[in-house]
Amino acid sequence: MKYGDTTFNLSATFVKGYSRKTPPWGPLGYFSYKRTYSRALPNGKTEAWYQTIQRVVEGVFVTQKRHCDDWKLPWNDRQAQKSAQKMFDLMFNMKFLPPGRGLWSMGTEFAFERGGACLNNCGFVSTDEIMDDFSAPFVWLMDMSLLGVGVGFDSAGRNDSVMLKAPRTVKEIHVVEDSREGWVATFKRVLDAYVGKATMPSSIDYTQIRPEGAPIKGFGGTAPGPGPLIKLINRTVKLCDAYVASNSPVDSTKIVDIMNFAGAAVIAGGIRRVAEIAFGDPEDKEFFNLKNQKAINNPDLARWASNNSIMAKVGMDYEEIAKLACNNGEPGLFWLENARAYGRTGDGKTYDDHRVKGSNPCGEQSLESFELCCLVETFPSRHDSLEEYKETLKFAYLYAKTVTLIATHDPRTNAVMFRNRRIGLSQSGIIEQVNKVGFREHIRWCDEGYAEVKRWDTIYSDWLCIPKSRKVTTVKPSGTVSLLPGVTPGIHFPHSEYYIRRIRVNKHSALIPIMKEAGYHVEKDFYEQDATMVVSFPVHEPNFKKSKDEVSIWEQLELAAAMQAKWSDNQVSITVTIRPEDEKDLATAIGMYETRLKSVSFLPLRGDDVYKQAPYEKITQARYESMKSKIKKIKYHIDEDDASRVIETFCDGDACEIPVAGKAQ
Repeated sequence: MKYGDTTFNLSATFVKGYSRKTPPWGPLGYFSYKRTYSRALPNGKTEAWYQTIQRVVEGVFVTQKRHCDDWKLPWNDRQAQKSAQKMFDLMFNMKFLPPGRGLWSMGTEFAFERGGACLNNCGFVSTDEIMDDFSAPFVWLMDMSLLGVGVGFDSAGRNDSVMLKAPRTVKEIHVVEDSREGWVATFKRVLDAYVGKATMPSSIDYTQIRPEGAPIKGFGGTAPGPGPLIKLINRTVKLCDAYVASNSPVDSTKIVDIMNFAGAAVIAGGIRRVAEIAFGDPEDKEFFNLKNQKAINNPDLARWASNNSIMAKVGMDYEEIAKLACNNGEPGLFWLENARAYGRTGDGKTYDDHRVKGSNPCGEQSLESFELCCLVETFPSRHDSLEEYKETLKFAYLYAKTVTLIATHDPRTNAVMFRNRRIGLSQSGIIEQVNKVGFREHIRWCDEGYAEVKRWDTIYSDWLCIPKSRKVTTVKPSGTVSLLPGVTPGIHFPHSEYYIRRIRVNKHSALIPIMKEAGYHVEKDFYEQDATMVVSFPVHEPNFKKSKDEVSIWEQLELAAAMQAKWSDNQVSITVTIRPEDEKDLATAIGMYETRLKSVSFLPLRGDDVYKQAPYEKITQARYESMKSKIKKIKYHIDEDDASRVIETFCDGDACEIPVAGKAQ
């Protein structure tokens, strides 16, 4: 592999040894991988698992070598080859995995030539400076979202004396360039026109944008066509014109709506829909009302595009919030003061992260404005000993730290990332691990594992001559990546011991006949019958003890607090499932844990029949055995059309799990 003038390649003999090995897939692993992460090859085929891992690992080490070359630092090819082979083996056997962004983009020319933003999971941008640059946060969210990054934002700029004015229209045709940059530039020009920093063209020409389904050679995937951008611009103009007519300052509604319009327009490479979270002030009653049923059902709005949370304050009254959360799961809570004051809460207040302003869509990362972060998943339940897990943590850390060496295309983002070098080593399958080794032993793994990561951060930061990472560990909710090894996502309890997991895929996918031949149940998507098929997978959870509807809010919060104290110096992302019998205690529980957590979201349990073809459905052991008996071994070595993959409708790989109330997605 080549990065500029620097090359690094794994031993061909070593890689060949894995070419016919079957990876330890979970029940949905191979299907999820081929649907989401297998890139097209020059010969028209798509990557096998070992080829994806080869690309990723070579991308990591050529990046390190390029950094050392640029800064005239020592480099040992023999040692690098040894380390790269170890990282390859750990990834191939799914002891740890890079994020979905990494599986898709690491080691590609796009990441090397166009910047490393596409390798990062999540970001945050504040609107607190829109007086100086009104369009900046909106444009940044759209730009990063088009690269697959989940973005959080706040409404801090509301009522900050920002007044929109009628734009000056000039006789000009603005031609949209067929690129991410072209989309972003068009959006920016329209927004800037309403604050007098640009002119409004008399018309916009979208004809250069490639049609829906056309391949995207750089980032990969397929083009959504011009439709989403046209809708974004029309929605934005209509909203801004209304604000001009009302002669009122920018408020939280306008901020959230424009962000949501941008998010609704984003389908990154045809494979990932937007992940957004909006943070509002607890005193802002307008923000609380943004997701009323009337607004959600309004086709002129896109309030479904973001989850909404509030910047909670320690000591506040949680009664109203608890009532709302028990109804539809929102708002979530983010304690900014805790994120600024603490790393791991068990280490006491340090205020090392005092510049933090918000978090990413699932709440697991403390972030400054315009900051991105790379997350990596480890799977402790797939290790037989703490020492084995510590070795995995070394290489998981090395992957994430390496991503911080690749500059993005945005100078503001680079300024923050290069200073903080923030990363997030996460754990998935936590409940499996607790059931396997016991709660106390798992927490010991967390505590000693954290010390190991910090030790390696000192060693590698010194070698690379860069700052140590501001924070290094997290617990993300996971999604598609955890499906590959077949572990429970993040800290969340399994749906049940036996259940059906449904995955959506384009009806033209070459995977469809493969899955039918293997005996899986395949049917048309109830919501998108002309475009999408649904594949049902029977799943049996190993080391099962409790399902999510058998565990109290207290047990969930206590586990999250323990992980926040001994593992995560960023945040623990937890969606607390609320049983009807726990609703009366929710406000009290939040108050009792408000100093031990940094973020929390909620999901009232409503049963499996709320949505047709829901992503999870509890079944009996007998039905599981019946479905399993019809399944034959999948033919793992297939050629798949890269243009066939689509995002799972109900749960994106790195987005939150809550279905949108009132919207048949």
